[in-house]
Parts: sequence; C-alpha cells; structure tokens
Amino acid sequence: MSIDVVMIPLHSRKEKRLFGQGHSCVEHLKLAKDPVTIAKMIYDHVFDGLPVRSGDILCTQDGERGESPSLFGQIWRVLGMLLPGEIDHCLMYVGPGGRCIESAARGVIVFEIPGETWNSAPLKKERLLMDTLVGAAYPLAERGLSDGEERRIRLEVIQYCLERASGRKPYNLNYFNPLRDGAFYCSQLVYRAYLASGIDLDIDRRASLLERIVFPDEIWNACPHRRVEVG
Repeated sequence: MSIDVVMIPLHSRKEKRLFGQGHSCVEHLKLAKDPVTIAKMIYDHVFDGLPVRSGDILCTQDGERGESPSLFGQIWRVLGMLLPGEIDHCLMYVGPGGRCIESAARGVIVFEIPGETWNSAPLKKERLLMDTLVGAAYPLAERGLSDGEERRIRLEVIQYCLERASGRKPYNLNYFNPLRDGAFYCSQLVYRAYLASGIDLDIDRRASLLERIVFPDEIWNACPHRRVEVG
C-alpha cells in the first residue's frame, strides 16, 4: 500500500484542537491507494436531520431564523439579499464530527459546529458570519461512480480545501475570476476543489462579466440536494 502525506503546520491552539494535539500532519491529507484506508478517512454526520459525508456541500442563507434575530444576524440577512437566488453561502463538510471548511471574511478556515444542530451564533467571532442552514448538496450523487472512485474524489476535494486553509488563503474580492488560486470566495472554493477532480459545478458559465461569477445558488442547483425540514 502506498501513502503520500502532505505535512502542514498547526498554527494555533484552535487548529491543534480541530486536527489533534501534537500531530504534525492532518490525517485527512493521506492519499492511500488502499480503499479500506481511504474509507477510514471519510466521515458521516448529520446537521438538522440532513445526512452528510466528507466532501458534501452545506448551503446556507445569511442571517438567523426566528422572530427576534440579533443585530449581527439582521446585518447578515440584509447582505444576503444582495446575492441572486436562494443560497447565500456554501461550505464543505470535512469531519469528523461537525468540522467544516469555508472561505468567508477570515479567508479559508476550518471550524466546528458542535452537535447535530446548525447554530452559527456561538461561532460568529470565529467566522465573522451568521447563517442558517438551508440544505445539503451532494455533488457526487447520480454520477454512476464506483465506491472507489467516489472515495478518491471525496479525499481529493478535502485535501484541496485543507491545503488552502493551511496556506491561510485570503478571501477573494475579485468575484469575476473564479479560477484564481491565491484567494477564494465561498462558492469558488468548493467549485475549484471539485474542478480539480474533473467535476465542473459551474452550470451557468457565460461570456458576460457578471456571469463569470460562480454564485452559491449555482452550486446548489448543480447538485442533487435536500432541504432542512422546517417545522
């Protein structure tokens, strides 16, 4: 069995807590040809009743649910109204537990939602973002992939995102250039991760300047998806 390990530094106490104390590499970044080894690095979790697996995409709306959202939540709700479509933000589930990776105001970061209920309020200082989970998108569903192919792609997209987090890549304000590799906006990060594995989630590519942007809603609509059931 052949394994390549990408070494990344752990810069902060929070990163060490997320990835494991005292480790100089991240277990997710091992690329093993043996499918049994790969399977051990793919995690399953549930958010608001929705099943997700490492590499799946979580799609959110800015702001909070409820009749009395906080001022911070109201600000994010207004900002979300500026984006076309239903989805304002998307991020990738990594695992284990509630670990996710996103590109937002702080650039590409790893964070953890505790438990199985999506509650962004306790993490607003860490993420500088308040959002509500709309649903989960499944980019690899209905593609006729073998189990081995699916595991390989999941590991590749996770590796792509974690390497950008390790490199502390900043937020990309040039929305018209989704092919830029030095900085990322939210939907660009997941788009580029899957594009590197041969899967193009930009379903609305056109010639005009505005249509060069890969919007979060495009990612949602490009994939089979499930919504959170709101009671």
